[in-house]
Parts: sequence; C-alpha cells; structure tokens
Amino acid sequence: MKKVSKVLWQTEVGNDKPAITVGLDLGDRYSHYCVLNEECEVVEEGRIQSTESAFRRHFESDPRQRVALECGTHSPWVSRLLKSLGHQVLVANARKISAITASESKNDRNDAELLARFAAHDPKLLSPVQHRSLERQQDLNLIQARSTLVRARTMIVNALRGLVKSAGGRLPACSTESLPVRARTSIPPALKVVAVPLLKQIALLNAQIGAMDQQIEKLAVRYPEIGVLRTAPGVGPVVAAAYVLTLDRPDAASNRSAGAFLGLRPGQSQSGESDPQRRISKTGDSYLRSLLVQSAQYILGRFGPDSALRRWGLKLASSGGKRGKKRAIVAVARKLAVLLHSMWRSGQRFQPFPQPAKAADAA
Repeated sequence: MKKVSKVLWQTEVGNDKPAITVGLDLGDRYSHYCVLNEECEVVEEGRIQSTESAFRRHFESDPRQRVALECGTHSPWVSRLLKSLGHQVLVANARKISAITASESKNDRNDAELLARFAAHDPKLLSPVQHRSLERQQDLNLIQARSTLVRARTMIVNALRGLVKSAGGRLPACSTESLPVRARTSIPPALKVVAVPLLKQIALLNAQIGAMDQQIEKLAVRYPEIGVLRTAPGVGPVVAAAYVLTLDRPDAASNRSAGAFLGLRPGQSQSGESDPQRRISKTGDSYLRSLLVQSAQYILGRFGPDSALRRWGLKLASSGGKRGKKRAIVAVARKLAVLLHSMWRSGQRFQPFPQPAKAADAA
C-alpha cells in the first residue's frame, strides 16, 4: 500500500509517546506492519523485506514512532537499527502475550495489528524486554557456540561407546579430553574403519572447545563481576559469564525474583481456594538454567565444599527420598541464582556461612 501522507504524522505527544504506533510482525523473508494514528485507527498496512536496507528505507525518513515487535531471531538487530533511526522500540515478550500466540485467527497481518494496539494502549501489556548490546551479544554467542560444540561432542562420544558395546567391547572410563588417546587400544579391529573418524572428530572438538574456554576466561577482564561470581562453589568461568551476559544487567530482576526470572520457581495456578502444586515454570534461558542445575549438583555432591547452602540442600534432600533429591537440586539452583544476583549487585564475594544481618551490624 502507498505510504500514509506526512500530514498524518506527528512528532510526539505527552508522556513521551509518539503520535504514530507501528506493530511489526517479523519474518525470515518478509515482515508485516500495521500503522495506527493517534486515535488508534489503522492508516496503513503492508509488508517489507526482512533486510537491513529495506527497514532503513522504510523507517529512516519518518518522524519518531513507537514500534512494537515480538522477541525472536531477528528482533535484536531490528530493534538496534530502529533505535539508531530515532524510533521508540518495544520488544514484546512472546511468552507473555497469549492473545497473540494462542489466537485462533493467528496470521502475520493480525499479529502486527495486535502488537500495535497493545503498544498504543498500554505497553506493559507486552511485558517488554530489553535486548543486550551488540558487544555483549557477541560475547554471549561465544558461550552459546561452545555449548553447541559440547553437545555435538557428547553425541559422538555416546555413539562411539554404543558401537563398541554392540561389538562386545567397552571403552575405558576416562575424561572426554583423554578419550581419543586411551580409546584406540579398546576398539575392536572390525570397527576401526568407522570408529577412527569419530575419534578424530572428538579430538578436533576438544581442541576447539579448549580454545573457546581460553576466550571465555578473558571475558573477566571486560566484566569484573564475573570474578566475583566465580567465588561461589560450582560456579566456573562458563557459568559466571553466562549468568552475567544472559541477565545483561543487575537490575534486570530483583534478588528475590532472579530464580523466577530463570524459570526455577514453581508455576502458579491459584484460584479461590484452589492452589495446586506445580512444576517449575521453565521460562527464561534454558541453557543458563541447565548450568545452574549442574552447579547445584556439584554443591550437593561428594566434592562440594561445606557451606550453609550445601547443608540446607542436603537437609532438604534427606526428607523426600529419590524425589526429594531432585527437588533439592532445583531448590539449590534457584537459591544459587538468587545468591549470584545478590553478589553481583553488592560486589561481595561468596561467604560460605554469612552472618545474620543483626550480627553483622553489631560487628
């Protein structure tokens, strides 16, 4: 459609709200948009290519607008581009707007209009999120790429062990790093042709993951808070860096809500007298959540150092059998998330047995 006349555009209205609101439904090849005027009337609809040049041509000559879009694969670079062009950008949390994601008449055109109407009426309805900076995103990409390589290595190792077992053999119990060397003598001759390429891939992945680990170690120079978080038990460079770069800033959540922010708090479905117990919500970043669970397993394991957190977790685990152990791991992971957030905000190192507030004040 022909672009709306410039007479309809106004620069700004009260409360820092531009007169024009745009809903933008992003797609891989094309993105649909819907434009509302100050009276929330649709004045323009259409689609544009999902490329930087197309977005720049469409938005750079327009007065300041409020643009609402869903978080997703393209939202980080699109939101940065639109902000650089002077527009007010709202990135909607797709998990929180079921009126769009669960609509029975869901299509790109309707999604764009609903985004625009929510943004024009009350932006809080979108539960907007704040994307991290380009530099932080690139550092987080390093951690995510390492995670992909680790998963690939685990898959190859499991496949190799399964092949050897099926031929009546067994690979030695050893670390993944030493497996390519130690496993060669345990591979049956009939499997040499298929097993040797797998061993070479494991060795190559070990080298690549090791190089990435060195790069992640250097992130502490740019983000000093990583060093503070690493003083907590079970929190190494990968966990600390992932925590800092995923939350992006300490005010992204409060201390108490850090666990809920990462999906480690039980979901709620309370209505009247009914308040059933539910599983954890599993919202937020799944990779960071899995890292915190691994840290919790170390804290409660045989090599975990003594601390108030470990004692609390072990007491919780001893009260419910096998199921209690699983619940204790999740509970410790949630408490660890809260503890790391508090350490980040205060800059204080981990204290195995923190003093009560009154005792600390007296001291």
